[in-house]
Amino acid sequence: MTKDVLVTVKGLQSIDAGEPEEVELVSKGDYYYKNGHHYIFFDEAVEGFTESTRNSIKVSENSVEVKRKGLTNVQMIFEENKKNLTYYATPFGNLQMGIAATKIDVKEQPEGLDISIDYALEINAEHAADCRISVNVRQKDAGEFSL
Repeated sequence: MTKDVLVTVKGLQSIDAGEPEEVELVSKGDYYYKNGHHYIFFDEAVEGFTESTRNSIKVSENSVEVKRKGLTNVQMIFEENKKNLTYYATPFGNLQMGIAATKIDVKEQPEGLDISIDYALEINAEHAADCRISVNVRQKDAGEFSL
């Protein structure tokens, strides 16, 4: 896969018995493969703010690590059947988050990478939502690349 990629991130949150809420982000990004790890970097603009957030995703054999730096700051580590704690720094204050991944699926292809993670989210030690995040990375010349 080439360095220039299109990154599509879809998130789905199910809070209690309510309707699942879906969000989607599409951005140009950079991709690297080094020492057995996939690295994806992309920027995210937040409506109503001038500062953007830099996202990095590191995919290893048994885990996926997501770092966000900028308007919001967090380091989230997803490991199947393991709960990890972190702090999520926002312009409105800090939150303690617990992330318990129940399923991680990574599919490597010559022209892209597909990542799917199912996890339970806790905020300040209270169950907040059951979530799914999917990340689709496609090389710029794969024919599916457009913004």
